[in-house]
Amino acid sequence: MARTKLQLPSTRRSLPIALMRSREKVMAPIRDMLRASGLTEQQWRVLRILSEFGPQDLTEIARQACLLMPSLSRMIRSLADNGLVIRASDAKDRRRQTVVISPAGQQLIDDNLVQATQIAANYRDQLGAERYELLLDLLTELEQGPPFGVSAA
Repeated sequence: MARTKLQLPSTRRSLPIALMRSREKVMAPIRDMLRASGLTEQQWRVLRILSEFGPQDLTEIARQACLLMPSLSRMIRSLADNGLVIRASDAKDRRRQTVVISPAGQQLIDDNLVQATQIAANYRDQLGAERYELLLDLLTELEQGPPFGVSAA
């Protein structure tokens, strides 16, 4: 019986590579904006999450910001040292830590609001509103779908 030779898709049609190229394209103007504020993109994500959702525990911040816990712990320490977040022990469980954005952290979000909104609007304009929303919906569907791996057959 003849075996079919498997072949990887072209790198131009590879989903992981296409996602990475797109991420770099989308993040370039955001990195420029953040450089002026002295923030990393990871710090920005943490501040955005705290600004949008209010006080969070570290596990939830890590999940929403797509960060590993050791990296997040160091980052929260740095953000707190710089006065951008406030850490507090959870009232119900002293082992848990709750983090809230400080007024200075919220000011950084507010100071970048116009530019961040314009960056998002540029991508929305490039794709058109309907395709932009479709892209976000498809990415959410991909993220929330079942994990795929190689099965041993």
